[in-house]
Amino acid sequence: MKGMTDLDQSLLTLERAADDLRRGQSVRVTDGAASLVLMPLELANTPALERFDAMTDDSFILLTNNRAMNLKVAGEDWSVVRIKRPSWMRADDMVAMADPTLDLMSPMKGPFERLNHADTALDRAAVKLVKWARLLPAVLAAEVEGEVGALLSVPADDILDADFKQAAALRQVASARVPLAGAENTRLVSFRPMAGGIEHIAIVIGDPNRHDPVLTRIHSECFTGDLLGSLKCDCGEQLRGAIKAIEGAGGGVLLYLAQEGRGIGLISKLKAYALQDQGYDTVDANTRLGFDVDERVFAPAAEMLKQLGFASVRLMTNNPDKVAGLERFGVTVAERVAHKFPTNPHNEHYLATKKTKTGHIL
Repeated sequence: MKGMTDLDQSLLTLERAADDLRRGQSVRVTDGAASLVLMPLELANTPALERFDAMTDDSFILLTNNRAMNLKVAGEDWSVVRIKRPSWMRADDMVAMADPTLDLMSPMKGPFERLNHADTALDRAAVKLVKWARLLPAVLAAEVEGEVGALLSVPADDILDADFKQAAALRQVASARVPLAGAENTRLVSFRPMAGGIEHIAIVIGDPNRHDPVLTRIHSECFTGDLLGSLKCDCGEQLRGAIKAIEGAGGGVLLYLAQEGRGIGLISKLKAYALQDQGYDTVDANTRLGFDVDERVFAPAAEMLKQLGFASVRLMTNNPDKVAGLERFGVTVAERVAHKFPTNPHNEHYLATKKTKTGHIL
C-alpha cells in the first residue's frame, strides 16, 4: 500500500490475522524455520475442526500456564504449555476447555497429558495472536512445513513485538474542541496507527504548560463503569473525578486508552465477572481465564504524551505499575498523585483485592 512503511505493513498483516481468528478461521505463524497452523479453541465447531484436521496432522492444544495450572497440567516455568489432544475431544469439549465460565455446565473431562515441550517463541506468538484478537488464550495448533493453502502467514517476532510496534506507529488523526460538563475548555485528540487497529484518545483540558510536569491520568476504557455506571468497579468515579481534578488544577491531560478489562477486552472481562459471581476474586478470575493479572502495556500512553509535547508528568494513579510503565518508555514521573474514591458494597472486595494482590496504594 502506497505510503506505508514496513512497520505499517507488519501491523496490517497482524490486524488481518486477528480478524481471521475472530471469524474462527485458521492462520499460520512462522519463525522462518518452523510454522504452526492455529485455530482459537474458544470458537471451535465441528465444520471448522474438520477443515483444520484436513490440512494438518498431529495437532495439540496450547494453553497459557495460568489456564494449564487450573487443569493440573502446568508447565515447568513455561509461559505456554502444549497439551496432547485426546482422541475423545470434540469441538464442544474444546470450547469448554478454553472457557472456565462453562465449568459448572460442562465439567471438564480428563486427566490431560502435558507434552514435554518447553515453550518457544513460536508457541508464545500463537497464544499472543489469539489474545490480540481479543479471544481467550487457548489454541488448537499443529506443526506444518511450508505454506498451507491460502492461510495468512504472520511472523512470530511481529506478534511478540506487536504492543510496542503499534505504540511506535501511533499518529494523531483528528483533533476537535469538545466542551465537557465541568471542563468546557477541552480538546480531544485521537491517535491510531496508519495500518488501522486500536485507537486511543487524549483528553486535553485547558492549555497545560509543556515545560512543567503536567497533571495526567492514564485511564483504561471501561464500558461498564464509564458509560453504564457499574458499581462493580470505581472506573466511572475515577474518570469523572480526574476530569474535575485536572480542571481544578488549571489544566492537564487524561489519556483514554482502549485497554478494556486491564487489556483482555470487554467480552473476556464479562467472563471474568461471571467467574467473580462464582466466588473468584478479580485476580483469580483473570488467571483462570488464562490471562495475566494485568495484560496492559503503557507504551501507547508514553508515545501519546511525547507527541503532545509532554516529557514529564504528575501522574494521578494508585497503581505503581503505571509509574514504572511510563518511565520505561521515556516519560518522567515527577510525582505520583493519589487518586481514590470511597468503596460501595459491590466493589469493596474488588478494591481490597487490588490492594492486597496487585500492590495498589489504597
